[in-house]
Amino acid sequence: MSGISAPSRSVRAASVAPRSLVLKGELVRPAALTVADLRARWGQRRAEVVFDCAKNGPQHHTFEGPLLRDVIGDARPAFDPARRKDRSRFLLAVTGGDGHRTVLSWAEIDADFADSPILLATAMDGRGLDMAGSQLVVPSDRCGARYISAITSVWVGTCAFAGL
Repeated sequence: MSGISAPSRSVRAASVAPRSLVLKGELVRPAALTVADLRARWGQRRAEVVFDCAKNGPQHHTFEGPLLRDVIGDARPAFDPARRKDRSRFLLAVTGGDGHRTVLSWAEIDADFADSPILLATAMDGRGLDMAGSQLVVPSDRCGARYISAITSVWVGTCAFAGL
């Protein structure tokens, strides 16, 4: 019997381990980060948001977390930070645990362009997201389609435009 219960405990432990997200793509320092890392390494911002959910109607939430710009900036995207045109051609593709994806432009989060305070949330409505995983929060969006839950990866890079 003891041989059966030991694997059962380890499977349970693995299923409740904190989720992490992977920063990858055209980065000098790719990384894997947990919600605890996001909370400890970057300043936390607060955003009170209302967005329309297609399935559940208006959603009212308070999120806390670091700015996406700060987290990705520390991973050092492979562009010349002094050249605005170089920065403006970079994209960010965010993937959630359920396979939901969205794309942002670097210009949306860059202080020289739109300067949107997009978050990688570490808490929602006062509850930590350590076990659920970080959530992308786009406070300016009226629609909730770019609110990605349980983020598994953020890819940063340029897109080749075929035929142009």
